[in-house]
Amino acid sequence: MRDLVEIGMGRTARRTYELGDVDIVPSRRTRSSKEVSTAWQIDAYRFDIPVLAHPTDALVSPTFAIELGKAGGLGVINGEGLWGRHADVDAVVARLAEIASTDPRAAVRYLQELHAAPLQGDLLAAAVAQVRDAGVTTAVRVSPQNARALTPELVKAGIDLLVVQGTIISAEHVAHGEDEPLNLKTFISELDVPVIAGGVSDHRTALHLMRTGAAGVIVGFGSTKQATTTSSSLGIGIPMATAIADAAAARRDYLDETGGRYVHVLADGDIENAGDLAKAIACGADAVVLGAPLALAEEAAGKGWYWPSVAGHPSMPRGAAVRIAEDERPGLGRVLFGPSDDPSGSLNLVGGLRRSMAKAGYSDLKEFQKVGLSVRG
Repeated sequence: MRDLVEIGMGRTARRTYELGDVDIVPSRRTRSSKEVSTAWQIDAYRFDIPVLAHPTDALVSPTFAIELGKAGGLGVINGEGLWGRHADVDAVVARLAEIASTDPRAAVRYLQELHAAPLQGDLLAAAVAQVRDAGVTTAVRVSPQNARALTPELVKAGIDLLVVQGTIISAEHVAHGEDEPLNLKTFISELDVPVIAGGVSDHRTALHLMRTGAAGVIVGFGSTKQATTTSSSLGIGIPMATAIADAAAARRDYLDETGGRYVHVLADGDIENAGDLAKAIACGADAVVLGAPLALAEEAAGKGWYWPSVAGHPSMPRGAAVRIAEDERPGLGRVLFGPSDDPSGSLNLVGGLRRSMAKAGYSDLKEFQKVGLSVRG
């Protein structure tokens, strides 16, 4: 039953919960973390860890996507980002860092200028080919507005997974000037590659997206305390614990509705450390999409800087470039698997998940979604 609160005469709001509001409650049984599996599979693609990289140029270069793929995760290239617009992305990122260190507003303007450059299909195809040739799963993100135009060339370039992602997405995207709206169900049915779509914030939208044939549904829009300003820019916020649980309920309803089709739930937002990662899985996510936590890695494209993909929006930027690390940065392997000397949980993310699962007595991710939870306060 929904917990509704009256906020004024004739107006109610739902009480919801962030990941920081909930805690995992261990059962009476524990097990060794060596007996825990963090593997998951979406469509034909199996991954050793439930970690995707948020599709921002601050994080995912072709090199980073390859390294994360070798580590067992999935790096998602931004198909409308810098890798398809500029031949020397390292140079423009270095310039961005230089500007951001003295004038954050000027850095946003510079990002907008960079994203105003035209997309070049050969550059994007080369980035896809570099990842594909390394033998890891290749994924690219496009917006609902540009999905119809960009996808054919991406499929031709050899992507394995397509991510259709906006801040908030619906099963039918209407855009002024188009002959007809983007109907995701029709769009997905015509593709030979599986599609992950998002972000969603509630049960109804998640269920609608599952009915389009998507292989996975993203909950959230990559919000992070350091860099995202969607709440102050649009007034939109997603309480991730509640949103993940709602999407998981939609997954169960859709499973019953279809007689067995399972759609994966991916949590993208407000996951800052290993504890948040574990709570996201416990709330019902099959995997998480990480941004700022992975930007700490030496291999990240931003070289110690992070900004969300919406920071370069031409008319309503919803993020800023922030410095994640100033000095020597740990390698991606240490960020994911340790060892850690940081008690805050920013290192050994997967190790933290494994230990949480083991201390709660669960051996795989699906079972861990049933763990007990408590609410603070």
